[in-house]
Amino acid sequence: MPALLLFHRLLLRPLSREWLRTLMIVLSVALGAGVVLAIELAGNAAAGSFHSSIESLAGDNNLEVVAAGGLPETVMATLAGLPYPLRLHARIEDSAGITTPGSAQTLPLIGLDLIAEGSEHSRMGNADALNIDADDNFVSYLNQGDSIWVGARLGKKPGEKLPLLINDHTRDYTVRGVFPDSEGETAIVMDIGTAQRELGRGRRIDRILIKVPNQPALDEWQRRIARALPEGVQVRPQGSGTQANRRMLAAFRWNLRILSYVALVVGAFLIYNTISVSVVRRRAEIGIVRALGASRRIVLFAFVGEAFCFGLAGSLLGLFAGRIMAAGALRLMAATVELLYVSSRPGPLGMTAGSVAQVFIAGTGVAVLSALAPAREASQVSPVEAMARGRREFIARVHKTRNLMISIALGACAAIACLVPPIAGMPLFGYLAALLLIASAAFAIPALVAGVTSMSSGLLRKALGLEAMLAARSLASSLRRTSVLAAALATAIAMMTSVGIMVGSFRQTVLIWVNNQLIADLYVRPAGSPAMDRHPVISVDISEKLARLPGVAVLSRLRAYEITYEGLPATLASAELQTGRAFQSSAFISGRSGRQVLAELRGQDAVVISEPFSNKHRVRAGDRLMLPFGERRVVFRIADVYYDYSNEAGNIIVDRNTLLRYLPDPASSGVALYLEPGTDLNTMRENVMRACAGSNILVLSNRELRREAIRIFDRTFAITYALEAVAILVAIMGVAGALLALVIDRRRELGLLRFLGAATTQVRKLILLEAGLLGLLASFAGLVLGYFLSLVLIYVINKQSFGWTIQFHWPVAILVSAIMLVYVSTVLAGLYPARIAMRLNPIEVIHED
Repeated sequence: MPALLLFHRLLLRPLSREWLRTLMIVLSVALGAGVVLAIELAGNAAAGSFHSSIESLAGDNNLEVVAAGGLPETVMATLAGLPYPLRLHARIEDSAGITTPGSAQTLPLIGLDLIAEGSEHSRMGNADALNIDADDNFVSYLNQGDSIWVGARLGKKPGEKLPLLINDHTRDYTVRGVFPDSEGETAIVMDIGTAQRELGRGRRIDRILIKVPNQPALDEWQRRIARALPEGVQVRPQGSGTQANRRMLAAFRWNLRILSYVALVVGAFLIYNTISVSVVRRRAEIGIVRALGASRRIVLFAFVGEAFCFGLAGSLLGLFAGRIMAAGALRLMAATVELLYVSSRPGPLGMTAGSVAQVFIAGTGVAVLSALAPAREASQVSPVEAMARGRREFIARVHKTRNLMISIALGACAAIACLVPPIAGMPLFGYLAALLLIASAAFAIPALVAGVTSMSSGLLRKALGLEAMLAARSLASSLRRTSVLAAALATAIAMMTSVGIMVGSFRQTVLIWVNNQLIADLYVRPAGSPAMDRHPVISVDISEKLARLPGVAVLSRLRAYEITYEGLPATLASAELQTGRAFQSSAFISGRSGRQVLAELRGQDAVVISEPFSNKHRVRAGDRLMLPFGERRVVFRIADVYYDYSNEAGNIIVDRNTLLRYLPDPASSGVALYLEPGTDLNTMRENVMRACAGSNILVLSNRELRREAIRIFDRTFAITYALEAVAILVAIMGVAGALLALVIDRRRELGLLRFLGAATTQVRKLILLEAGLLGLLASFAGLVLGYFLSLVLIYVINKQSFGWTIQFHWPVAILVSAIMLVYVSTVLAGLYPARIAMRLNPIEVIHED
C-alpha cells in the first residue's frame, strides 16, 4: 500500500498535470507497438496463403509426385499398377484470368479427372464433393470442351458464361456447377483432358496426389513409391512446394520485422529519456521519501511502474493502430510477394491471442527494460545526495570519455560480427552488427554533444547572438538528457539514411542492370497478371509468324519452368543463345565476355546460374548440378555465374536446344525480337500485333519494359519507406515531448532569465535554437551511423538474405530532402515548448524556488 501511494503521489499525479507530454510518449509507444503488430498480421496473411485454393482442394492426401516440366501419363499407370492400396488423383495446376467488365482477377485453374473423382465421391478440402454424377448430361458436358465448375465466391450460376484468359487466348466457358469455397478460397475446375488441351500440356500432368494407408510410416511409403518411378520424378510429402516458398520468404519477413522494431528502439530511447527526466526533476522528492523511510525497492517500483503505465497505455492504443495499419501493410506486402516470390491471394487479417500478447510484450516490455537503468539510479539516491543539484550531470560529463571507449569497442565487435556467415540462411550476426552499431553511436553521442557545443558556443554567439551561446551551453549542461534525446533522433535518422542508401544503391544497380540486359527491341509475352512463378506460354504458331516478319533480324525464345532444388524453389529457363546477344560482358561475375560463356552452353549439358542461386546453394563456376528434367536427372556443369536482380529464388539457364532434348515442348514463355537496323519500331509493333490477332498478348518496347521494372521496384520498397516514416514520426514526437519536459524542468532557469530582463522573444529564440542545435547534432550523428549501417545492410544482411551484389550509390537528392524535412520538423517541434516557456511568470517561478 505505501508503494502504491508513493507511486500515485510522486509520479501519476505529476503525469496527469503534464498531459500533453504524457500523450506524446504514449503515442510514440503506440506507434511502435502498432507497427510491429501490423507487420506481423500482414506477414501472416500475405505469406500464409500460397496457392491456398490449390492446397485447400488437395484433400487429405499424404504424398505428391512431381517432375520438372510435368509428368507423362504413363507415371499414373505405373502407380496404379503397384500392389498397394493407394488412392491416386491426377491434377493439372495453372492460373486463369477472369476478364469480365469491371472484374480483373487471376485464380487457380485446376484440372481433375472428374469421372474418377465423381465415382469415388471425393471430398475437396472442407468443401462438398462436386456431385457430378447427379447430372445425366455430365458426360456430354465433358465432351463439349467448354465446361467449368467454379467456387461459390464468384457468384455464378450453372449455365452462365465466363470468359477466361488462359495462356495467350481468351475463350468463353460455360459454368456447369458451383462448389462451396474452402476456407474462403476459390478456384476454377475443369476436366483434366480439357485442361491439358487448353493449357497446351499434351499428354502430361502436373501432379499426382496419393493417399496412403496409415501403416507403415510415411517415409517408408515414400521410399517404396520412389523405387517404382523414373529417376527424375520426385515423391515428397503433399504441400512441400508451399513450405519451400515459405522458407524462401523467411528472410523477407524477418527484414520487415527488424525494420518494424526500429520504431520501438526509438521509443525505448524516449522512455529512457522520460524516466531520466523524471528522476532528475524529482530528486528532492526522492530524497525526502527516502529520509522518511521509503526503501530502495519501493522507489525502484515507482519509476518502473511509470514506464509500465506508458507501455500499457501505448500497447492498448497500439492494438487499434496496428489493426488499422495492417490493412495498408497487407496491400503492399501482398503485391511484393506476388511480384517477387510466388502467386498468392492474401488471407484474412486475423487478430489472435498470440498477436495481442506480442503487442503487450513489445510495448510494455520495451518500456520497462528501457526504464530499468534510470529507475535503478533513482533507487540508489541517498537523502543527502538528493539535495546536490547537478551531480548526475557532472558524472555524465566525467564519464563521457569512458563511454567513448565503450563506443569504439562496440564498433569493433560490430565489424567482427559482419564477418560471421549466415545461420540457417538468416543473417543473424548481421542484425547483431546493426544493433551493436546503434549502441556504439549511443555511447559516443555524449562526447559528440559536449565537444561540439564547447567548441561552437563562441562562434554561435557571434553568428546568432547570446541566445545561441546559452542554447549550446544548456545542451552541454544537461548532457545526460540531451544525449539520450539526440541518440533517439539520430537512430531514426540513421535508419532512414541507411535504408535510403541501400534502396537507392539497389535501384541504381537494377537500373544499370536493366539497361545492360534488356537490349532487344520488342518483347512479347502472354497477357495477364504477372507473378514470379507464373509462366504462361505463347503458341508455337505465333512465334513462327513473328520469326517470319520482315524487319526481324533475330527472334529469341524463352521458356521457364518452376523446379525445387535442395528444398528451395528456383526457375529453370532456356534461351536461344546462338545470337550471342543474351548477355553483355559485364553480366558475369568472372568478367568473361558473353560470347565466351555462351559458347560453352550451346548444345552442351552446361548452365549459367544467377548470383542469388549461387549464394543460396553455395555453388560456383566449375561445380556440377544434378537437375531434374522430366523423368530424368541430368548432371550439368556450371559454366559461369551471372548478376541477376529479377528473381530472388535464383535462375538456372540452359541452351534452348539442350532443354528440348529433355523436355520436348516447343512453346515459349516469351519472345524477344531484335530488329534490323533502320526498322521503325512503331511500325514493327503494329505488324506484331496484326500477326498475333486473335491472341491475348502484350507487346512491350525496350523502354516500356525498363520503366515497368523500375515501377515494380519502387512498389516493392514502398512498405520499407512507410516503416521508416513511422520511426521518424516517433522520434519527432519524442523530441517535442522531451523539449517540453526540459522546459518544465528548467522553470527556475528560464524564470531567472525573465527576471533578469530577458524578453519573451529571447526565451522563444533560446528554445528554438536548442531544438535546432539538437537537430543538427542528431542529423550529423544519424548520417554517420546511417552510412555504416548501410554498409551492413548492403554487404552483409542483403547479401546473406537474398544473394544480390549491390553497387554502393549515394542518393544525394533524396537524403538531403529527407534530412531537411526531419530538421525542419525538429525545429517546429520546439514551437509549443517555446510557447510554454514564454508564458512562465518569473515572479512565481522565483517564489516557488
